[in-house]
Amino acid sequence: QVQLVESGGGLVQPGGSLRLSCAASRTIFSIYAMGWYRQTPGKQRELVAAITRGSSTNYADSVKGRFTISRDNAKNTVYLQMNSLKPEDTAVYYCNKHPPGPPVSWGQGTQVTVSS
Repeated sequence: QVQLVESGGGLVQPGGSLRLSCAASRTIFSIYAMGWYRQTPGKQRELVAAITRGSSTNYADSVKGRFTISRDNAKNTVYLQMNSLKPEDTAVYYCNKHPPGPPVSWGQGTQVTVSS
């Protein structure tokens, strides 16, 4: 199983911004569409944004216009730029292939906390 490594989370005030990064192996990056997901306690993990190998994107309604997913094929990295953050964006954020599943397993995720 391949595990991805997420980074860039932290504590930010409402209205602030963060950029998350996810480094993947070249094999995974070259084969699969990639996605960012998030999970809060007691809730199912949900898709936040996804990007195909050709950089077509789609977003959850709750983040449209505020979040931007992108990928750097040279660095095998996918990003999530999060602007105008709201307290309800607080969650652990994960990246995975899209749709998720073998051979890629879930990593540790990165905590995003939006609070004043």
